[in-house]
Amino acid sequence: MKLTTVLFDLDGTLLPMDQDTFVKGYFSLLAKKIAPLGYEPETLFKALWAGVAAMVKNDGSCVNEDAFWKTFCGFYGEKALAHKPYFDEFYRNEFQQVQGCCGYDARAAQVVALLKEKGYRLALATNPLFPAAATLSRIRWAGLCADDFELVTTYDNSTCCKPNPAYYREVMGKLGVAPQECLMIGNDVTEDMMTRELGMQVYLLTPCLINKAGRDLSDYPQGGFDELLALVHALPDAR
Repeated sequence: MKLTTVLFDLDGTLLPMDQDTFVKGYFSLLAKKIAPLGYEPETLFKALWAGVAAMVKNDGSCVNEDAFWKTFCGFYGEKALAHKPYFDEFYRNEFQQVQGCCGYDARAAQVVALLKEKGYRLALATNPLFPAAATLSRIRWAGLCADDFELVTTYDNSTCCKPNPAYYREVMGKLGVAPQECLMIGNDVTEDMMTRELGMQVYLLTPCLINKAGRDLSDYPQGGFDELLALVHALPDAR
């Protein structure tokens, strides 16, 4: 089946970063923002991680946003819902400082532009753990815009997370494509390369490689942005 669609991961792929540094900076800023509302950092971090775990375990019965807030409210009660506007304000404002924890590579935008020029459909298959405002910001930090992609997954439009195969099936369902039409480009072996088991082609971008399970990588097409650009140049037009 002809390749028609390219899926991209964002964090550590189009947007270079060390994940631990990013999370530390992000959580610290959030804790500072909402401390005046009575959120003590130690309990807040436990609640945030529990909310993330709830999204990762989401079985598709609700959107990830609802899974997060249900768990988060388990720590603080329903009154926490009244503070959602403060969280939204954080992502529009203070969260922008987290850009300093990230890198930048102009070749990311070059890859995206070349694929668009060749007529490929593009989707940003970033793990939908964030609200739209945070994801749109990270897209901008990578030198891109949301309009570059036909679909961007966020915690309010997705019901599963990586590495659950149901997440990728949900993405393909929204796009109306078969796995054999898709190429997944990502840096996380567990979360992104599992798409090969679904029938997708894959490319492992290695500058910010995550391989927590220590898997043998020799069988994956892989490399940095120069190698990825060469691969994209070699692809036929999709029109």
